[in-house]
Amino acid sequence: MATEAFEEIAETFDFLDDWEDRYRHVIDMGKAMDPLDDAFKVPATKVDGCASQVWLQPDPSDGVFHFKGDSDAMIVRGLIAVLATLYNGVPTSEVTQIDAQAELGRLGLNDHLSAQRSNGVRAMVERIQQVAAKS
Repeated sequence: MATEAFEEIAETFDFLDDWEDRYRHVIDMGKAMDPLDDAFKVPATKVDGCASQVWLQPDPSDGVFHFKGDSDAMIVRGLIAVLATLYNGVPTSEVTQIDAQAELGRLGLNDHLSAQRSNGVRAMVERIQQVAAKS
């Protein structure tokens, strides 16, 4: 059920043998993201449960889910970029059906993130799914 963009990441991760290369790729994805406008870095968009500062600005208004995000940590920016490839462009009604843990597991992220980072990813996924469920 993953998007084409997420499938491309999965293929890239299959190609990259070393976890350090995968880690760098995630960071590069974060660097390539446009920063979130400071006007959206407010308590309402801040994600609790993350070790770093994380903001997600969802836009499910057109029936297709989209969000932007930002963090003060480069690896977390990269993880936001990975989640964006998983969710952006998906019909809002289908967002809650995506098993993010299984999809991210395909990338090996579950095995290579610290407990704090894993909790942060879980918190981001919960926020995304909550917003989609309300739309």
